[in-house]
Amino acid sequence: MNKDRSQNGPERRSWLARLKQAYLREPLNNEQLVELLHGAHRKNLFDDDLLAMLEGVLQVDDMQVRDVMIPRSQVVVLERDANPEIILHTVIESGHSRFPVTGESRDEVVGILLAKDLLFYSYERTGSHFNIRDLLRPAVFVPESKRLNVLLKEFRSSRNHIAIVVDEYGGVAGMVTIEDVLEQIVGEIEDEHDIEEEDTIRKHSEFHYTIKALTPIADFNGYFNTEFPDDEFDTIGGLVVNHIGRLPRRGERIVIGKLLFKVLRADSRRVHMLQLTLLPKSGEVADTRLQKES
Repeated sequence: MNKDRSQNGPERRSWLARLKQAYLREPLNNEQLVELLHGAHRKNLFDDDLLAMLEGVLQVDDMQVRDVMIPRSQVVVLERDANPEIILHTVIESGHSRFPVTGESRDEVVGILLAKDLLFYSYERTGSHFNIRDLLRPAVFVPESKRLNVLLKEFRSSRNHIAIVVDEYGGVAGMVTIEDVLEQIVGEIEDEHDIEEEDTIRKHSEFHYTIKALTPIADFNGYFNTEFPDDEFDTIGGLVVNHIGRLPRRGERIVIGKLLFKVLRADSRRVHMLQLTLLPKSGEVADTRLQKES
């Protein structure tokens, strides 16, 4: 009897050690950390909203400026040499608080104008004394590849709220604001000037787009000349989830026809943002393929 116990003792301790390690080991990467958070959520240690924000914080750590920036074609700019009345009309019409000011071309950003700095002019109407150059603040330029967590830290330390995004050739690719970064953590921040229809599909290049998962399939079909049915699912996010067969996580990708979808932002409840790449005809496949980004 004692002999059997002595023989089984080391094996039993080894099994207990492995079991203890499985429960107490530290996460080695973000994916394991997310699993840990979901386990705590299932134990009701925090609610859905907090889980979504925690996942958002981890996503920001991996995302780049190009994933959330406002593309150049959608940026409202002011021309440095424009008539003051035209400048004021543009500011009022758009409802934004900060504007890039350009010189000879849209690639020449000479500064940033804050709408509040126009209050005195709009009250006095002293057009003859108005010079936009006197109101400009320095523009901050960041590359498309900059990590969002780094950009957020820079926004906080400099108390700056806006940056001009430049591509690898030095041209203006778009604009990013502190709100764009924070939305990845807390979700959409809507105000009375947000026009959701204009923001559902953002074109970055001829083959690359960022798309809100809530984009109606009918709008998606109209934009990309596709023929996805909308009788079962209303949004492009619902279509992607259906093809994957479950709620995907950030970084997962799937090919549908000649379209490559990558999940940019998702939480425990739904998908928020997708990246779309138009594949060449040679990359077209008959069925879908799911892959997880390493």
